[in-house]
Amino acid sequence: MEWQAKWIKPSLDMGDVCPTFKKEFQASEKVKKATLTITSLGVYEALINGSRVGEFVLAPGWTSYAKRLQYQMYDVTGLLGSENLLQVTVGKGWYRSRMPGWEGSKVQSELQKNPAGILAQLHIAYENGSEETVISDETWKTAESNIRFSEIYDGETYDAAFQTEKETEVCAFDGPSDTLIAQQGEEIREQERVSAACIFTTPCGETVVDFGQEVTGYVELEVDANAGDEVLISHAEVMDQDGNFYTENYRSAKAQLHYICKDGHQTYKPKLTFFGFRYIRIDKFPGAVSAAKPENFTAVVVHSEMKRTGFLRCSNPLLNKLFDNIIWGQKGNFVDVPTDCPQRDERLGWTGDAQVFIRTACLNYDVEKFFTKWLGDMAADQLDDGQVGHVIPNLLDDPSSSAAWADAATICPWELYLAYGNDAILKNQFQCMKKWIGYITTHTKDEYLWTGGVHFGDWLGLDAPDGSYKGSSREDFIASAFYAYSTSLVIKAGRVLGEDVAEYETLYAAIVSAFRKAYPVYKTQTECVLAAYFKLAPDCQAAADQLAELVKSCGKQLQTGFVGTPYLLHVLSEYGYSQLAYDLLLRESYPSWLYPITKGATTIWEHWDGIKENGDFWSKDMNSYNHYAYGSVADWVYGTAAGITPIEEYPGYEKVRIAPIPDKRLDWLEAELKTRNGMIRSSWKIEDALWRYEIETPVAAEIVIDGKEYCVEKGSYLFYSKIK
Repeated sequence: MEWQAKWIKPSLDMGDVCPTFKKEFQASEKVKKATLTITSLGVYEALINGSRVGEFVLAPGWTSYAKRLQYQMYDVTGLLGSENLLQVTVGKGWYRSRMPGWEGSKVQSELQKNPAGILAQLHIAYENGSEETVISDETWKTAESNIRFSEIYDGETYDAAFQTEKETEVCAFDGPSDTLIAQQGEEIREQERVSAACIFTTPCGETVVDFGQEVTGYVELEVDANAGDEVLISHAEVMDQDGNFYTENYRSAKAQLHYICKDGHQTYKPKLTFFGFRYIRIDKFPGAVSAAKPENFTAVVVHSEMKRTGFLRCSNPLLNKLFDNIIWGQKGNFVDVPTDCPQRDERLGWTGDAQVFIRTACLNYDVEKFFTKWLGDMAADQLDDGQVGHVIPNLLDDPSSSAAWADAATICPWELYLAYGNDAILKNQFQCMKKWIGYITTHTKDEYLWTGGVHFGDWLGLDAPDGSYKGSSREDFIASAFYAYSTSLVIKAGRVLGEDVAEYETLYAAIVSAFRKAYPVYKTQTECVLAAYFKLAPDCQAAADQLAELVKSCGKQLQTGFVGTPYLLHVLSEYGYSQLAYDLLLRESYPSWLYPITKGATTIWEHWDGIKENGDFWSKDMNSYNHYAYGSVADWVYGTAAGITPIEEYPGYEKVRIAPIPDKRLDWLEAELKTRNGMIRSSWKIEDALWRYEIETPVAAEIVIDGKEYCVEKGSYLFYSKIK
């Protein structure tokens, strides 16, 4: 891209007000094609002659801005007339908001020093063959917009009655140039609309709207009002045990929408921010708060553009609700970056959450482009010594890397390759993967292990000692296990790419040997899980047997956290304990996947008991009700219950293995998966005291039914087996 445009900013400081940049121009001939190329330091909304440019909201998206800033190109041919006005309004967005909310960040502090700048050029090709380019430069004007305040955590204030008194000059400045990249990720767009389910008065007299579903996005208002009337809305995920509006878990995020009305009938929705919420409290409303009606409010769902590829259904209503909650959790946290949560003063791209969930993410949606962009930011943010931050984009000033979090550097590219069969992701990330192994190798106290580091451990493990967020699994054990696993993935990736990986093969053998010598005994569920799943135990069956006994001994309960939970059911089913895996999946009492549903969950919770059995909250400061990581259980349902798994030698489901494992506590289960090679369907149900399996495959497949393997070509197949 050749830029003729200049970075421009307001000549006067407007404080919290979002500036609007303006350029009037004429089209001298009939327009054949017009393309607007644009980016900003913040998030922007562009209008041509009053019509919005494109569907991308929160453009230019969120990247590691110091290294990579995306620009967008829009076909605006249909928006131009003979006399034209181009307007661009810029808010703080991720670039200049106070992130993260609970502490300072040197990275973010540097970004915040930048102005609300734009870089734009409009290329016009005329029917007569001539061309013209309108560029951002000192000929533009700027003015205060109706958006009086906009910020990621705190919300937005819009004054519909405000009229700009005067336009002021802009000035050019040295904005980023060598970090500009063409749009790489998916666009963030408005995806669907959710009507208000009901409006009610709480015990303490507040007026609250319930949308019936936790969403990420914003509320669209529709009101009749007089100029100067106000609508003030606060957002929340849950009500407290007394039925009152609850926002403590948002921490310092104000999460408010403030709209000052003009005369007459009007609609409004935020333009430069977003919220995570199920409920809104009406703090102010034209006339009186009691005048608010459900039809005044619609929730607009916002997330990255992704095509749905996977579907799960079964005979158990609670399990179906879990599947639905997993989908909503992914939609709510895939807003350009795989965030931990969409509501509180955080909303960061935590690497641990991403690697835990990526396999499920690839099953539910086509996320190849989404993750390719995010991994590009990871490679950009990786330090020369190989360190990978806890979050990407890396806003945290932490000098260390944590096992199972930074291992997203190897796990995520490999899972994308298996899901989509495109080795470009391995090529793009291979240096990052190798550098990560190099970091571990040079940041350990004991050769061939990873010891002495600072880690999150088995985060939120239920066997955590009192007062700790970390489970009881040994941190050096977890770190060394992931050291081995990540090294094995570098070897696999290197072989796909035709690279010489002999040194990593030697390293891997040494790690496994050292691990077995250092850790002959496993002390927790998670330690058993990792030893068996990563094939580190000298006897993986024995490790799985021990795991099963640990699960049974505490009443058939899981005690795993972020590290162990994604692999727990896989280990049980792989080593002969499928019924026990189903016991955990179908358990309704705490702790379980279904327990939150009995408490009204519509997304996945950060804590198994975010709302305790007595109605109390787990905590005030770290209790998100839209945290997608534990939704990773869906990959077991697709891959084991329904039995659909890719074969490593045939990535992208070029050839597939289908080995369903039913359970008679379910009358039926169905799975559909749209792959790069076509739609795969696998279902089973009870029929006349038999299991009836229906399988449809668009490619050659290895089908395993009741231990018997069938090698088939593409087509539809029907099998029966006895119920045991």
